[in-house]
Amino acid sequence: MTSALTTAPGFTGSLLDRVDAARHDAALVAAMRVDAQALLLCLDELRPSVGADGGLGWTALDTVANDVPLALLGRLDDRPRFVALTPGVSALRRSPELFAAITTLSPAEAGTYATARSLVDWHARHGFCPNCGHATDLFRAGWGRICPSCGAEHFPRVDPVVIMLAQHGEGAHARVLVGRQPGFPAGRYSALAGFLEPGESVEAAVARELHEEAGIRVHSVRYLASQPWPFPSQLMIACVALTDDDALVVDHSELEEAKWVTRDEVAAALAGDPAAPFLPPPAYAIAHTLFTRWLAEG
Repeated sequence: MTSALTTAPGFTGSLLDRVDAARHDAALVAAMRVDAQALLLCLDELRPSVGADGGLGWTALDTVANDVPLALLGRLDDRPRFVALTPGVSALRRSPELFAAITTLSPAEAGTYATARSLVDWHARHGFCPNCGHATDLFRAGWGRICPSCGAEHFPRVDPVVIMLAQHGEGAHARVLVGRQPGFPAGRYSALAGFLEPGESVEAAVARELHEEAGIRVHSVRYLASQPWPFPSQLMIACVALTDDDALVVDHSELEEAKWVTRDEVAAALAGDPAAPFLPPPAYAIAHTLFTRWLAEG
């Protein structure tokens, strides 16, 4: 059985071979595009089209018009895989249906979907050069845009986000801080999180966010895991930090509520106990991984 410490976070583990070298070879990409085995990922805007088997939907690429802009995702099962770059799609719309579809995907397929979703969204939002304002062109097989006016090259980026548990106490008496935002489903609590700011280390961001949102000072920040989060394109960096003070001063502009929970309460939440004091994050969220690994370390 896979242990809690080795279970991969959601959206990781894609089996795609990203064939980076091919992105520099326009002739090779063109040959892959006309390959009879090439496949196109089926998306409904940015939602995955899930087949009857619960997996990602793919269609033959030769059914797609030649003028449709594509990005090369890579090779999977030795077949070229592409995704269409749809102008004007919005990554801001999320729905219960979207997350229900994600839960049917295997970890590897969810990772492939995350790659495609983030890439499509990046192109939809970067059609113009931030340097001079001119319309940009696709290059590097969909892994970049170039400005024909000033020559600036632009590449997909991810935004780093720290997500963390503050721990008070040790061993069986340890508690961790959880919080909820107004948009969460009823009863759900999660780890606190926030974007890194310019000139800031991961450790500094963890300490700042916990102090800003909950009023506590922490030390001994340690890294646990990371996860690509494709809504739209973030890297979640999961950490645990220690605190010697459990007095909370909650910033209600950020959090609806925050509270300390024990190891037994975390275990009950993860086990789905109806008597648990909170509903945990879904399994595909790295906050779930963070709770699971923290509990396993106890």
